[in-house]
Amino acid sequence: MDVRTLIPTNGGEAIKKFGEGWRKQLATLQAKFSGDLGNVLFPGEAATDFPIVYVSLAKVIELLSFLKTEPGFEYDFLADLTATDEEQAPRFEVVYNLFSTVHKNRIRVKVKVSEGEEVPTAVSVWPGANWAEREVYDMFGVKFLGHPDLRRILMDYRFEGHPLRKDFPLRGYQIFTEPQVIDPKLLD
Repeated sequence: MDVRTLIPTNGGEAIKKFGEGWRKQLATLQAKFSGDLGNVLFPGEAATDFPIVYVSLAKVIELLSFLKTEPGFEYDFLADLTATDEEQAPRFEVVYNLFSTVHKNRIRVKVKVSEGEEVPTAVSVWPGANWAEREVYDMFGVKFLGHPDLRRILMDYRFEGHPLRKDFPLRGYQIFTEPQVIDPKLLD
């Protein structure tokens, strides 16, 4: 079966319900952010269950803010923020999965990031992005410019490397015989 074959659980019903609205939204985005949008993938035309919009690093926060607040869009819930290691240049894709509680639909925004580049923090748009950005930093090593407290959240602060990078050794165990010392400022 072709991965673009529509089935109810993989976008088939969503395209019927939201397809026209998504197309209008994507046309608006392409007009407003024309030079800063990359690929735009649409369900039924690509192997995805809702639209994926690639945006330039310089405009990611402006696009996210627009998607959250613009009437007719109102993607007011950051459902997930993660990253992928593509093992090619640019190495990473930071992924924002958005949901509209108003319209009950979804959209995904991706930004390509090279090794060493910093992504502007989305904490000003969604305060809940704080911990998700820390997780991406911890697991992939992607830094977020302007983040209020960018430090490890899952791994011991002494841990070397980033375990979700594809070049991280499968048996990259690191054993610490002493417990991690808790920062006294965090105990207040």
